[in-house]
Amino acid sequence: MNEAKQPAQKSYPSSDRFISLATKDTLAMVLAGGRGSRLEDLTYRRSKPAVPYGGKYRIIDFPLSNCMNSGIRRVGVLTQYMAHSLIRHLHQGWGFLRGELGEFVEILPAQQRGGEDWYRGTADALYQNIDIIKMHRPRFVLVLGGDHVYKMDYGTMLGQHISHGADVTVACIEVPVESARSFGVMSVDATHRIYEFSEKPASPTTIPDNPSHALASMGIYIFNTDYLINELEKDAQDDSSSHDFGKDILPKAVRNQDDVFAYAFRDQVRHIQPYWRDVGTVDSYWAANMELVGVTPELDLYDKSWPIWTYQ
Repeated sequence: MNEAKQPAQKSYPSSDRFISLATKDTLAMVLAGGRGSRLEDLTYRRSKPAVPYGGKYRIIDFPLSNCMNSGIRRVGVLTQYMAHSLIRHLHQGWGFLRGELGEFVEILPAQQRGGEDWYRGTADALYQNIDIIKMHRPRFVLVLGGDHVYKMDYGTMLGQHISHGADVTVACIEVPVESARSFGVMSVDATHRIYEFSEKPASPTTIPDNPSHALASMGIYIFNTDYLINELEKDAQDDSSSHDFGKDILPKAVRNQDDVFAYAFRDQVRHIQPYWRDVGTVDSYWAANMELVGVTPELDLYDKSWPIWTYQ
């Protein structure tokens, strides 16, 4: 197992300002090119992140709002499949950031930078935009999916990433074993270091003290930028790779005993798992929308302390 790394380059004071400075040193890359074929007719003319939710919102509004509320104001949105509806929404609803302060939500359409292929996987999507990452020179890169409904403070996750001296931090939730086959599943030690990672395993490893559940990846990753660039460049040269974070980059990092840690997505006050929904099927999409009509819905869309922005 690797020895603990010394803090590299910049150091930050402890306290809330520590998080504020670190989030300003972070570039978010949102993977928003998904076809979402299980949503059937809902994605016939638009990508999954552009699908409406809760009336006036689009699914992508949730990860983007999480970035804003977490203090991460440099965001690239990687588009590909049926991107027009999504691009129009981003232009209309997300043009309020201050460019003169270095803030942006920038649309990064697939441009075949690496050859004649479109994005071959999630890792390849970032590799084909590696020049963008190098241009902005962040210390950290936050990789997000654009197709889940939740509220999350990425600054808290970033704080753990730094304090653990991690190369990579993977956000995770506990899911029933029968659902875990659809996720990347991990095993962790007492320090939250990941020592096993399998993408969509047939027989998911269960949590030792909760055998009916498994620890599943949320598809949210924080990388040290230098580490990410190095791994993307190596993966791009590997003809046997599917160029995917869950299938290739993360399992390899764990096998190599790199500093890969899990971040448990939990409410630190109530000690419960917060609201998080994968609305990737028609049934789950319908159920998540119906949850909003309850007397006290678990997802509060009117929370002034954590607003969800959209085009109105």
